[in-house]
Formats: sequence, C-alpha cells, structure tokens
Amino acid sequence: MTATLTERRPRSRTGGTGATPAGTSRTGTSAWTPWLYLLPALAVLGALLVYPVYQLGLISFLEYTQAQVSGGEPTSFQGLGNYTALFTDPQFRQVLLATVVFAAACVAGTLAVGCALAVLLTRVRALPRLALMLAALGAWATPAVTGSTVWVFLFDADFGPVNRLLGLGDFSWTYGRYSAFALVLLEVVWCSFPFVMVTVYAGIRAVPTEILEAAALDGASQWRIWRTVTAPLLRPILAVVTIQSVIWDFKVFTQIYVMTNGGGIAGQNLVLNVYAYQQAFASSQYSLGAAIGVVMLLLLLAVTLVYLRLLRRQGEDL
Repeated sequence: MTATLTERRPRSRTGGTGATPAGTSRTGTSAWTPWLYLLPALAVLGALLVYPVYQLGLISFLEYTQAQVSGGEPTSFQGLGNYTALFTDPQFRQVLLATVVFAAACVAGTLAVGCALAVLLTRVRALPRLALMLAALGAWATPAVTGSTVWVFLFDADFGPVNRLLGLGDFSWTYGRYSAFALVLLEVVWCSFPFVMVTVYAGIRAVPTEILEAAALDGASQWRIWRTVTAPLLRPILAVVTIQSVIWDFKVFTQIYVMTNGGGIAGQNLVLNVYAYQQAFASSQYSLGAAIGVVMLLLLLAVTLVYLRLLRRQGEDL
C-alpha cells in the first residue's frame, strides 16, 4: 500500500502535478510583470543617460576641436590618442591624484559629521531636534553657488569675520593650495552632511530598541553600541550614503570653481571636473574634455562595483 512520490504529489485543477508553469511566479504573475512596471523609468533613463554617455564616449575617440565644430576641418578618428595624451600629461596625473584624495577626505568628513549628528538627534528632545533638522535642511537646500559665495565672504582676508574671531589678521585662505582645499572641503561637508544625517537617523529609528537596551544592560558604552550593534544593522543604509557621497564629492565643480576662482593660482586647486571644463570650453579641446569625463565615469563605476562586491561578500542584501 506504499504510494510513490508521484502519487503523493498534489494535483492542480488542470490535472498537473502542481509545478509552476514556465514564465510565471508562484503567485501566478508573469516573470515579465516587474519589468513592465520598470519600463517607463528605463525609457527615461535611456533617453537621459545612455545616449549622452554614448555621445561622450564617441567624442573621446575623435579629434573634435573648435575647427571641427565650426566645420572648418573634418572630424577624424583618433582611437586611443586622446587617452594617451591624457595619461602622458603630468598635469592630468596630478589633478587625478588631487581629486581622489580630496574626494576621499570629503566623503570621510561628510559621513563622520552626518553620522555623529544622526546619533545626536536620537539623544535630544523634540524642540532641539526640530531646530537641528531645520538648520541642516537649510544648508542642504542652499544652492552651491550661493553657499560657496557666502563661505568665501566668511573667510575673506579683509572683511571676513572668521579671521577676526581666530585672530588670523589678513591671512588668505584661498592663496595656499592646502588651505584652499581645506576651505572647499568644509563647504562641501557643510552642504552634504544633511543627506547623511537624515538617512542615518531614519535608519537608527528603525533599529529595535530591545537590542540597544540589551547592549546597554550588558555594560557596553555608547561608542561600542554604535560600532558593534547599530553600525552593522545600518550597513545597507551606510552603503547607500557612502556611494552617493563618493559620486557627489568626486564630481565637485561649483565649489572649487567659485571659491578658488577657477582652480586656484596656476591651477593648484584643480579637480577633474574643473580640469575637464577648462580643456573642453576654455581651450576648445572637446575630445580631451570628453575623455576626462569617460575616465571619471569609469572610476566611479569601478568604486561603486567594488564597494557593492565587498558588501555582498559580507552577506548584505542591497
């Protein structure tokens, strides 16, 4: 009387064995249904992102200067000539290194300030929390040109109040290379930390209070609770804000251009975005500017993929 596995297998209404038909999920919906919902967004992204990136890559392989734009000379294919010219240029290598170091410092400062203030928001009462949130959102909503101009005035050698408060006299923050980068870094962190603060604060509020209370009862300090309990639970959120900060800070243009007057004295404060602007529009070397844009795109894509891969290895679902 022993039944086989086939006999025990439940039958569907159509007389089958209950297996899910090909092309459908267990809920009975088609496997293509999610893609149909995503199709409008993919179409918009394709029009606004894919085609411009294609044109950027195409121009980077051509000789495309003002002569070609005006029609005075024909466009010619250069292959990797523009990239060879870039990577053999000592100034490009110097600007690339400065951009990487500056962006890393901005990301570290933004995450540190944003996470610290997010923790502070969970420790203060409602009124101070509201005031801090409004102040931070005001900094976030300030246009980059406006914020940069205000910061230049605050640190002005002749009329700025900061030098008077610090007793620095007529010290010029934008004259030296490192002091100018430090000034721009402060402004970038000031206008970027609210995104990290609000996002991390929302994540902290979603952490079960029982876990935090158990860690506190075990004698863990606030720093240890953050490092061993809260931060691991917030790793997916921290991944999002880190990647977003890397993309924003690596592409800084307005702050550098406004606060250092186009890249500093003799180009000492150039970053890749400003350098690409100078090559493409100031020197009319549009193909070199496009090549710099492609290099930036590949670097950001590589950093994002490596970071996501590291998180995948740690078992995080993003």
